[in-house]
Amino acid sequence: MRDCYILGIESSCDDTAAAVINNGEVVSNVVATQQIHEEYGGVVPELASRAHQQNIVPVVHQALRKANIDKKDLKAIAFTRGPGLMGSLLVGTSFAKSLAMGLDVPLIDVNHMQAHILAHFIKTDEQRRPNFPFIALTISGGHTQIVKVTDYFEMEVIGETLDDAVGEAFDKSAKILGLPYPGGPLVDKYAQKGNPKAYPFTKPKVGPLDFSFSGLKTAVLYFVERETQKDPDFVKNNLEDICASIQYTIVDYLMDKLKNAVKQTGITEIAIGGGVSANSGIRQALRDAEARLGWTTYIPKFEYCTDNAAMIAIVGELKYKAKLFADQDIVATARLKM
Repeated sequence: MRDCYILGIESSCDDTAAAVINNGEVVSNVVATQQIHEEYGGVVPELASRAHQQNIVPVVHQALRKANIDKKDLKAIAFTRGPGLMGSLLVGTSFAKSLAMGLDVPLIDVNHMQAHILAHFIKTDEQRRPNFPFIALTISGGHTQIVKVTDYFEMEVIGETLDDAVGEAFDKSAKILGLPYPGGPLVDKYAQKGNPKAYPFTKPKVGPLDFSFSGLKTAVLYFVERETQKDPDFVKNNLEDICASIQYTIVDYLMDKLKNAVKQTGITEIAIGGGVSANSGIRQALRDAEARLGWTTYIPKFEYCTDNAAMIAIVGELKYKAKLFADQDIVATARLKM
């Protein structure tokens, strides 16, 4: 098979990433993380965009070096157009446009959330690829959506959050418990040793396919305030059970919505994507559903869950083969729709 090297560039939030893919297989995948945001308890957009400017050239250079190719071997440049932080997106967009123009190769724009879904089509020995049509649950720090996927580029959002995203619910709950940023992975870590039914939290009540997480965050806050008034060491002494209870409530809520989506569409092929798909609770819940409900579930490798450029590159390859190219006047869009 003739080589078809595609460079993917991802800069939607606080990770600068570049990857090279060749006929569906990742040959390099480089991510530069930004540690500076930890001291602020969240991503600071201005600091993120400055760090992207510092990181993007060495990250792309390293991706090409690890792939053992020259930039002249690239067939196309794919980049994240949105959604994301505007300043961060502008860095990746401007770099990708300049590189594509300099190399005289096609420029390909990619929707970040579509990329999380299509990451399932990266060729690996361990990763199965879903069959069309399938239901995708995209869960991250900024997004929570249920998407009906009919083809690579035919997707319909059939349910989404009405306020906060699930990743924010995890991180804000962690902050209430005094855990450092990013707190979501720490909630997962402690939850694995706790009792998931120690403290019941009410699941928000909205439409059958939609989500709401603002009320849950408030419930966790009031719960912690109430209990620490009785015992100042309550959180420290019960951290694992609290985390397990929060995670159980969120995962059960996500599964309720997925069950509704399956019932409504009749589709039992279920895939997850986005940073929160690295959570052990949702992964185990999907495996259990496969055994109990007859679903066929698809869970991405950990490195393709969080923001990465391999998922941008695979979409770039799919669009390259379909000749879906972007013009040089294309602009980044912070609130880009699916």
